[in-house]
Amino acid sequence: MPRQPRAVIEYRNYELSAEFPIQLLSGEQWRISDVPAGVLHFHNCLEIGLCESDGGTLGFQDEQRPFHAGDVTVIAGDVPHTTWSDPGTASKWSYLFLNPEELLHPFSYALPYDAGYQPALQGHYYILPEAEYPVAGSLVRIMMREMQEKSASYQLSVRTLYLALSIELMRLQAQQGSANMAATIAIAPALAYINTHYKEDFPIETLAALCGMSQSHFRKTFKALLGVGPLEHLNRTRVLRACSLMRVSEDSILSISGKVGFQSLSSFNRHFMAEMGTTPSKWRRAEGNNPKTAVLKYAGWLTPPDSIEMEAAQQRKNHAARYRKNK
Repeated sequence: MPRQPRAVIEYRNYELSAEFPIQLLSGEQWRISDVPAGVLHFHNCLEIGLCESDGGTLGFQDEQRPFHAGDVTVIAGDVPHTTWSDPGTASKWSYLFLNPEELLHPFSYALPYDAGYQPALQGHYYILPEAEYPVAGSLVRIMMREMQEKSASYQLSVRTLYLALSIELMRLQAQQGSANMAATIAIAPALAYINTHYKEDFPIETLAALCGMSQSHFRKTFKALLGVGPLEHLNRTRVLRACSLMRVSEDSILSISGKVGFQSLSSFNRHFMAEMGTTPSKWRRAEGNNPKTAVLKYAGWLTPPDSIEMEAAQQRKNHAARYRKNK
């Protein structure tokens, strides 16, 4: 019996502003082909989509769901997915990519820590038809309009609108439970930790423990899934955060390098050059017009290659054998 081909996955790392961590992508270039890509992707942030025309299919690892014009989609960063339009059409979309925790941070003083205002979206996705969820649809449309027009106090408006949307999602999740759970990737906890703790020094074993793996298995799985090791991914994340700070801050490059977690300016310069193809000072003078600053993509397997899976199985057998021997 022929083996099923592996699903390929992309990791899309969107650079979000340190001051206002949300990005709007819209326009004619965001029309979706009617040909399934055959490649799933996930993000370093939350995706909110608005289908403006036509319909199609949202594909996940284990299922496919239809969408229609007017639908709002909310997909957690750790959920691999893809989109294609109905035959003969090219559905038009607008997207918001955001960091929920950082976007709502100005309100944290007024929000109880365990109040559940921020729904536990990890592993979840929602397709919200306009007729059934008019409040959510209206909030998303107004958020997108605010992001487009950038009128006075638009940032405060967007933050407040997202707070209201997150409450709607919290209520919806309470009603539906885990009905909208989707398959996630094994290293998602490590990616989430890196995104929030990139400024800190932490051992690889911390990331491995979050994913329930040994260090060696974690390193190999991470590299197989993303095409880079965990330390390289951490340094890429730090470089992207530095780009964001250089856009909005007048701090020195030395100061910014320390703020994003580099221990020395020479280390920062070396990693920046490797990722961006230029020096931090030249990049800053060009005001960040390097196309690599928008989205970094990694291609890898949705599941680790057989060699890693077999090695992990052998490690489990060896561990069990040692346990029986010592018992």
